Amino acid sequence: MADVTTSMDGRALDEVVTFTSELIRIDTTNRGGGDCRERPAAEYAAERLAGAGLEPTLLERTPGRTNVVARVEGTDPSADALLVHGHLDVVPAEPADWAVHPFSGEIRDGVVWGRGAVDMKNMDAMVLAVVRAWARAGIRPRRDIVIAYTADEEASAIDGSGFLADHHPELFEGCTEGISESGAFSFHAGPGMTLYPIAAGERGTAWLKLTAHGKAGHGSKVNHANAVTRLAGAIARIGHHRWPVRLTPTVRAALAELAALHGIDTDVDADGFDPDELMAKLGPAAALVEPTVRNSANPTMLDAGYKINVIPGHATAYVDGRMLPGGEPEFHETMDRLTGPHVEWEFHHREVALQAPVDSPTYAKLRAAVERFDPEGHVVPYCMPGGTDAKQFSRLGITGYGFSPLKLPVGFDYAAMFHGVDERVPVEALHFGVEVLDHYLRSA
Repeated sequence: MADVTTSMDGRALDEVVTFTSELIRIDTTNRGGGDCRERPAAEYAAERLAGAGLEPTLLERTPGRTNVVARVEGTDPSADALLVHGHLDVVPAEPADWAVHPFSGEIRDGVVWGRGAVDMKNMDAMVLAVVRAWARAGIRPRRDIVIAYTADEEASAIDGSGFLADHHPELFEGCTEGISESGAFSFHAGPGMTLYPIAAGERGTAWLKLTAHGKAGHGSKVNHANAVTRLAGAIARIGHHRWPVRLTPTVRAALAELAALHGIDTDVDADGFDPDELMAKLGPAAALVEPTVRNSANPTMLDAGYKINVIPGHATAYVDGRMLPGGEPEFHETMDRLTGPHVEWEFHHREVALQAPVDSPTYAKLRAAVERFDPEGHVVPYCMPGGTDAKQFSRLGITGYGFSPLKLPVGFDYAAMFHGVDERVPVEALHFGVEVLDHYLRSA
């Protein structure tokens, strides 16, 4: 690691590891439909925030679905506040599939194992370690820092950031920008090329319910109004559809920087520019942009019938759709066309697409914080293919960036850790992350 000034003492480096491990041990599995209880993790975080001299507030829309909000007062009361948020819930994990129990928080060979190690109890722990180190050293940031630990991010966010944004906006008074998950992690794009993608955008969420209606009847008879057949046709058309290219400013900036780093002479603003042709030359780095040059829709669930010899009168399916900024009209038109006249579609869950400027002073400071601790690394902008709580906080006029820094070893597949088996994070990555986060928050 480069020789740089840091506020993080040895205790902070120990605490970020301990907090990550202990938060993992608190099972906050979100199975959807309200089946989750974040309160024990919220109380854990609140206790450690209080230990840093802060006054955390616990808020619930639904009993047990607890959020925590606290404010660190800055030295410049005229400065805009910064939101730092992380979710406490995690997706399910099947212990039989894992090398270690997913809720053990085991620390083995310099690695912390368990569900939430990267999504995103590591970042939750980093924030706790930073503010506690500040309290010990008497440090205050320039801007007010509002810390929010949320429930329900892995489902609809109705009990988490949605509830906070809609019913407690006063807690975020003055916040104009925010940082959270899925950015500033090291991505090894080839020998000697380490990238740090910092997110400046998210595709919008378009989870759909499809319903096909037909004529119920005996399975042995001819039926030209079979709901299952109609639904299957629509699902097949959606699954095979090739969406047209739609380049947002964030993705265009990412392609330009990646091309330059790879020594590829191309003009991403030129008429006739073909992103697929460029991505074919980018090697592993293409994975950072490939999911976000188009809208998408992937069928994920089917439900029809109740007996093998009975043709049902209706059938349903669910589709995970994602829309780029500005891509919603195209998405609507395409779904109308692909579903056809006998299948209805509606939004099961819908959230906006986001875009943040990559030429802003904030993005420059995020870039500088990473490159200060890894001068050989290259920060690049990117758009998240999925979504975060930044969508809900955008209702309050807060511009969101993905910034949860980690320096990972070659061969560590960060993307595979999200919702995957054997999720884990190296101890050294946590140390890097807490130091970068501290530096950025003090310079923001």
